[in-house]
Formats: sequence, structure tokens, C-alpha cells
Amino acid sequence: MNKQEISQKIEELESEMQKAGFWSDKIRAQEVIKMVAEMKQDLLGGEKYDSGNAVITIFSGAGGDDAEDFSAMLLRMYQRFAEKRGFGMSLIHENQNDHGGYRNITFLMQGKGAYGILKNESGVHRLVRVSPFNAKQARHTSFSLVEVIPEMKKSELVKILPDDLKIEFSRSSGPGGQNVNKRETAVRIVHLPTGLSAHSGAERSQERNRERALQILSGKLYRRQEEEREAKEKGMYISKTTEIEWGNQIRSYVLHPYKMVKDHRSGVETNQVDKVLDGEIDLFLSQ
Repeated sequence: MNKQEISQKIEELESEMQKAGFWSDKIRAQEVIKMVAEMKQDLLGGEKYDSGNAVITIFSGAGGDDAEDFSAMLLRMYQRFAEKRGFGMSLIHENQNDHGGYRNITFLMQGKGAYGILKNESGVHRLVRVSPFNAKQARHTSFSLVEVIPEMKKSELVKILPDDLKIEFSRSSGPGGQNVNKRETAVRIVHLPTGLSAHSGAERSQERNRERALQILSGKLYRRQEEEREAKEKGMYISKTTEIEWGNQIRSYVLHPYKMVKDHRSGVETNQVDKVLDGEIDLFLSQ
């Protein structure tokens, strides 16, 4: 059914619910109520979780130390954005290098509408600057991937077959990869059919990290399903993977030889790079 047909069916069922003898058949009544709730969620589609929290992961791509430093810059940008919006942030997993950069980091953004506001930040971000890690002061291009998924409640988790999961345990790591936990509390879960994975190492117990990793994996599967659904509706092909490199960027941050931030999807650009990196990203979020 299309959206118009779904809306019409909801109206018919809600009219039935208003009739005097609706509850005389309790089994039928419960079925109708369930049908209405489910159809309203179809209507919501990708907006289903827009009012909730967001789980954000930043992965470093091509660029070595520069890319890992860029990931730290993006993390600070989202931290400053959260402060300005009154959102909370809490760490879920981090893999930090010796220079204060991140190979990857996952955190929860808590606030009303966090996912709806930030979901379009998903994609490859590109930085052009003079590298602070290059003695020749050469211009360098770095890439990081931002992944934004909804925080899923236990009752909303996508159903996953246990045999489709590969679960690994390790010690939680601090900066430079040093182990800060003597027990193997950190958890990594891989969904074998899709190759999607999720990490959690900030919780104190292995079980809590396992639960958190499953929540994240479920959110990734939901996001993948939504992207495939939207692409199918538009008659488009969607790649199963996004390479964190040239040609896939959604936004560029140029610090040299001139200053500019440009969103390649909307065409919106500004030369106020310092303000953007300080969390003023609303002009891109409204597109």
C-alpha cells in the first residue's frame, strides 16, 4: 500500500474503534489496535526515531595521523554543538592514538530530536590543510566517516539470528591502545551477513557492553534498511559499503590555501570555518 492507502485504512480502522460494540470481541479489538499502531509507523518511515537520541561513530579513513586528528576535530565540533543545544554526550567506545587523534570513536548524543537533527551528518567528511605532521609543511587531504544511527530501545531492536553474530571480547583501551582494564569487558559484535559491526567498551561489565553493542548494531541494521527502502523508492542503487576517500565526501573543510566549508549535497558554503569547527553547523543541518 502507498501512503494514501495506508492513511485511508487507518481512518477506517479508527472509525471501527469508535463503534459501541468494538470491545465485544476482545481478540479482534486487540488486532485492530495493533494494526493501527503498525501502519502509523510505516507512515513515519525514516522519521520514526527522529525525536530520540543518536549514536554517532567517527571513523578515520585515508590520511594516517592527519585523518585521526581530523576525527578529533569533528568530535570537538559535535561536542561544541551539543553544548550550544543543551544536549548531553556520553562515550561508548574509543580507539585513540598517541597524538590525541582517534582511529574511531562512538558516543551517544542525548537530547530531544538529536537523531532527526543530526542524521544527515552521516557520510564522508574531507579536510584540506597544511599538515601539522609533515615537516615540509605540505598541503594534505584527510577523510573521516561520520555514521549517525538512532538509539534503539530494547523493545525496538531489529531481530537478529544468534548464528548471524560473531562476538569478540577484549580489554578496554586507553590512549595509545594501552589496556585500562584487566578483565575483557569491551565487546565487538559483527553481523556476518552484512559485515556491519559495533563496539562498546565504556560500560563497566561485559554484559552491559554486549547489550550496548547489540543496540548499536540494531540501529545500524535499521539505518541500512531505511537507506535501501528510500533508494528503491527513488529507483536508485545503494552500495553496501562507503569508502572513506576522495569522491564520496558530503562536506569539505578547506583551511588552505583559502578558508571554506562546503556541503556538496545542498551547495551551502561558508568561509567561517573556525565557527563551523566550533560547533556552528546549523546552516548545514537545515538543508
